[in-house]
Formats: sequence, C-alpha cells, structure tokens
Amino acid sequence: MKGSDVVVKGVSKSFGSFEALNNVDVAIKKGEFFSILGPSGCGKTTLLRIIAGFENPDEGEVTLDGIDVLPQPPNRRQSNTVFQNYALFPHLSVFENVAFSLRIAKTPENKLRTRVNDYLKLVQLESHAQKKPNQLSGGQKQRVAIARALINEPSVLLLDEPLSALDAKLRQHMLIELDQIHDQIGITFIYVTHDQQEALSVSDRLAVMNLGKVLQIGTPHEIYESPRDEFVARFIGETNLFDARVINVTPIDNYGKPVPLGTEFEFMAELDIEDLGRIKVTTVDKVQPDQIVCFTIRPEKIRISKEKPATKREDINLFQGDVDEPIYSGFITKFYVKCGGNMLIKAIKQHAQYYDEGPDIVWKDKVFLSWSANDGYIAGVGNRGYT
Repeated sequence: MKGSDVVVKGVSKSFGSFEALNNVDVAIKKGEFFSILGPSGCGKTTLLRIIAGFENPDEGEVTLDGIDVLPQPPNRRQSNTVFQNYALFPHLSVFENVAFSLRIAKTPENKLRTRVNDYLKLVQLESHAQKKPNQLSGGQKQRVAIARALINEPSVLLLDEPLSALDAKLRQHMLIELDQIHDQIGITFIYVTHDQQEALSVSDRLAVMNLGKVLQIGTPHEIYESPRDEFVARFIGETNLFDARVINVTPIDNYGKPVPLGTEFEFMAELDIEDLGRIKVTTVDKVQPDQIVCFTIRPEKIRISKEKPATKREDINLFQGDVDEPIYSGFITKFYVKCGGNMLIKAIKQHAQYYDEGPDIVWKDKVFLSWSANDGYIAGVGNRGYT
C-alpha cells in the first residue's frame, strides 16, 4: 500500500479569541481516501493547513508514518496541496506548470519530459500541454493543479475544497475522475469539503466537524445510517428529528424477540414524541426510562400510501396524516405530512413507474406513514426542550 499513515493527536489552534480547533484527534490510514466534512468556519481547512505545514498548532502533534512533522517546513513534508483557486502560473503553459517543481530540482530534461507527459496523460490533458491556463476550463485547470501536486510523488495529497469553484455537473464529473486518480496512484488523499454528497460519494471514511471539534469518524454508511448526534444527523442528508421520552426498554435477539437479560444483542425502545405519539426503535445502546433522547428517521425510509398497510408486525410504526406540501422533483416527490395536529413529517417516494394521470398522492390527501423500528435511530441525548 502506498501513501502514509497520518495521525493528528490533541491538536488545538486559536486565532486571537477565536478557537478554530479544540483537541482534535484523527487517524488516517495509509492509502485511504479520507474526507474532512463540515460547514464553513468549522476548522476543517485549518486542520488541513496544519497537516500541510502552513499553520502551526498551539498544542498537539502531527505524524506521518510515526514521524513528527511539525518541525518540518511544508516543502520538507511528504505531502502536496491542491488549492481551491488552482494557484497556477498564468504565464506558463500547462506542461511548464506541471514541470515547475522538477525544473527547480534540476531534473534531467529527458526524465522531466517523460514524467510530465505521464502525469498529463493521467489527468487526460496530453492534447492541452502547450495551452496557457486562461485557455482552459475550470475543470481542466483543476486537473493541471492535481498533476502538478502529484508529480513529486508525495505520500499524502491534501485537497482543500478543490471542486467548489466548478458548476454542479462538472463538479460531479471531476469527483469521479478524482476517485479514479486515487485508485490509480494509491496514495493517501485527505479531502476537505463542505459538500456532504461529495464526501459520501468518494470517501473510504470521513470526519464530520463543527465548531472546531470532530464529532464523528466513520464510513459513509456509518455516518449516514448511524449519526452520533443531532448535528451529524441534520448535516448529512435530510432527516426527521424529534426529541422523545423513553417509555420502556426491552432486550431483543436478532429476530426481534424478547430474551432473558444478559443474552441480548440489542434493545427495543418505546419512545413518546410530543404531538405525535408512541413509536418503537431498535438500539444497540441501552437507554433508560424517562431519558430524553434525539430520535431520527430518514424520509426515504418512511413508506407513504393512501391505503393502510396490511401488516401484523409489532415493530412497524404507523401514523395517519394529511399531505401539507408535496414537492415534485422528477424522480422523487418529497411529502410534508401533518400528523397529530401540527407535527410535520417528511417522507420521500421514488417514482419507479410511469403514471398516466400524474402522481397518485397529491396535496390534502389523507395518507398513512409507516416505518420499521430498525429504520429509525437514536442519535444521542435530546436537547430541544421536550416537555
């Protein structure tokens, strides 16, 4: 496996009274495509700059393959950075932009040309070698910046929101190309972004940050399906989020059947949500009766229908409501359904078949919402004032 292990331990950084990072711990594996995800101002770029050597932490350590790199300047670290604004030399051709560091190192001309051509081929820019940056599209400029960062064969490539200046379709195309480049090169990629879809699409693992802290690290599946707290649940995708009071907790086996204490695999919790009613949810963490928890259910996990579902399963949550707002988006419709008075629940229905007369569920229809106890999740302790 190429690349380096990158370990950030206890890193804190303040700019005056502003605390950018607060005791951050991150361990990135060799050859991993690792994303740092969070809103603007959460500290993700500061963390990347500390790994690159452009900033020094107030506390903590950063190691590459176990070697402390904090005393080393950026040019002595086995890492290169791709910036958001490309940072290309406007007076140099594409070829010379990519060759720049090799010329500084006095690389023999024949070796230089071979390596530059190899990396231009990698980013599919062979036919643009003699163009100037102002003759290129945004996506092409970003490819030049990536080739220039890779040509010195770093063990870690740092990418600071490299696609944010591109339009949505080009961004998606470049994301696929970036993932393919990672597969071919095999080094460690650390990718900073505020775009959750980008991070979920390409990452082996990702860290979600907010207010200078790492809130959760995991695979895209773990982050999306099992958010650790309310912020992660809200930030990653769309969700329904409610404070709820725990009514009772029962240990169950893999088949949802009660078992004697001490042999349980997980728990079935019954929760009470104000203005909605009681629901059931499975959890691997034992919660306590009367505890206030944060319950989340993704809208695509909720089945919406005009007919009452014919099921006798005890783990199905079922509510009736009125369609308050349908939002048609072509392949899906998002429904806001008013249940239990003023409680709005989002449900998404994918259009898997053609309807001659339009959608079968429309505004003001009475509908049933249902979901399995396994599809909801307790995302930490509630804090929005359940009464």
